[in-house]
Amino acid sequence: TILPAIILLFIAFPSLRLLYLLDEINQPLITLKTIGHQWYWSYEYSDFMNIEFDAYMIPTNELNMNNFRLLDVDNRVILPMNSQIRILVTAADVIHSWTIPALGVKVDGTPGRLNQTNFFMNRPGLFYGQCSEICGANHSFMPIVIESIPTNIFIKWIMNFNNS
Repeated sequence: TILPAIILLFIAFPSLRLLYLLDEINQPLITLKTIGHQWYWSYEYSDFMNIEFDAYMIPTNELNMNNFRLLDVDNRVILPMNSQIRILVTAADVIHSWTIPALGVKVDGTPGRLNQTNFFMNRPGLFYGQCSEICGANHSFMPIVIESIPTNIFIKWIMNFNNS
């Protein structure tokens, strides 16, 4: 029984080291704080002054032809591509789950707790997600939309956001 235990230790220690290194966030370019409310998301760009907004689902009767029903929001999260992004997730009322399947990101937002993860977008586009926690009667109406854009356009967006 000692030999199998030693073999398992030789397998476990490198794996634990890799798990630790994967969770370590090295020099993120931008930190985005996400707060889950019933039934919308609030976002704060922590690295910039006074950039915060709420994102509500667009009601079906206000949708344009190019919007997705139950997936589009009135204020999209704009982030630069080819940049390391740190996201901090919490909740104001009940447990929520900030999930973007195309980016492989799922972080639970718990009241009184701040969870973090990171991701990297290597192409421009729109990434859709939803709250994937049963957080109440309307939990399916908490969509998330991230718009990945080139860095120079992101800087222009930040400048325009501060001026308005």
